[in-house]
Amino acid sequence: MIKVLDVEKHVSYGNLISHGDFFNTFNFILHFAIKSRQQVHGEMIIRCPVMAMLLLQGLGTALQLLTKVALNKGTFVYAFVVYRHAIATLCVAPFAFFFERNKEKNLSFEVWFWLSMNAITGVTMAMGLFYYGLRDTTATFATNMINLVPVITFAFSTVLGIEKLRLKTKAGKIKTAGTIICLVGALIAILYKGESFHIGYEHMFENSIIKKKTHWARGTIMLLSCCLSFAIWYLVQVELLKVFPLKYWGTTLTFIIAAAQSTVMGLCLNRSKAAWKLEWNLSLATIIYSGAMVTPATFLLVSWTVKKRGPTFPSMFNPLGLIAVAVLEALIFGEEISLGSLLGMLIIIVGLYSFLWGRKQEAVVLPRPRAEVARIPESGGL
Repeated sequence: MIKVLDVEKHVSYGNLISHGDFFNTFNFILHFAIKSRQQVHGEMIIRCPVMAMLLLQGLGTALQLLTKVALNKGTFVYAFVVYRHAIATLCVAPFAFFFERNKEKNLSFEVWFWLSMNAITGVTMAMGLFYYGLRDTTATFATNMINLVPVITFAFSTVLGIEKLRLKTKAGKIKTAGTIICLVGALIAILYKGESFHIGYEHMFENSIIKKKTHWARGTIMLLSCCLSFAIWYLVQVELLKVFPLKYWGTTLTFIIAAAQSTVMGLCLNRSKAAWKLEWNLSLATIIYSGAMVTPATFLLVSWTVKKRGPTFPSMFNPLGLIAVAVLEALIFGEEISLGSLLGMLIIIVGLYSFLWGRKQEAVVLPRPRAEVARIPESGGL
């Protein structure tokens, strides 16, 4: 009997050890799973904004090349602007109705004034000038000039006394140096050509749909005017947000007003039915692609990324789009690359990253009000 009890005690104690090992193992597995999940979640938080910006740059690169082809085939610029933003309105409006349906909308005269200014500076003038500049130059050169917008905005704000140089701080010095470097790069790209070379097949398209007589002087003036218009647009948005902080409704109404303004502007320039006629061709596909996909994706992805990683993060990826446009335009369309444009592009990229680094460091020390970064520029989706 004693032996039986000893055996039972031994079995009972063995079971206790077994259960203890089981619980220890279970706790270890659970802890490992939780830690792994946290690591995966952390990596996703880091990677998702990066993937979003890479996707956006891919969409923008395709749009630049398609738009260049469409314009060279004779698409009227302001017809393109009108139809693109009419489609974009239909795509963005549901977000306004869904997310801001119950929010108060005070559409006073002041609000309508700033909405109109937002539309004319950010769409009617800026995008119209950009498309004319794109038509008269190349997609690479046009994209290169658009990278100057943050720098020109800063210079414009400094002249007007809205921002200070803060040269006594390290961030202010680097930011100012980046601005100067960008302007030097732009001057080199504009004034110096140098030797030209091809990285694709020079005669890939004998009857090329992209080959057209360029007008570099006029195109450069158009693109610089576009950058100035976008710089003013940034400042207009700050004022608009003070009186109308609803970003989805603000964007929807801006697109509607811009489409109306562009219609008037276009009719003043060209009233022929052929200029406004839509056909089942590449131009229509580009309009639908830009209005239904690129514009909403730009707005949503940049808004989400700014919320996750801050307002300077999206601009850091713009040089990748520039490089992609330059390489694909040369490979697919046989466009030549001049030494001046290549050198200017590299200098602008260095200056842009220096400028953005300075702005980021300055923002850490002197954080800006959230209202100033709530509305996201559409220029990333040009």
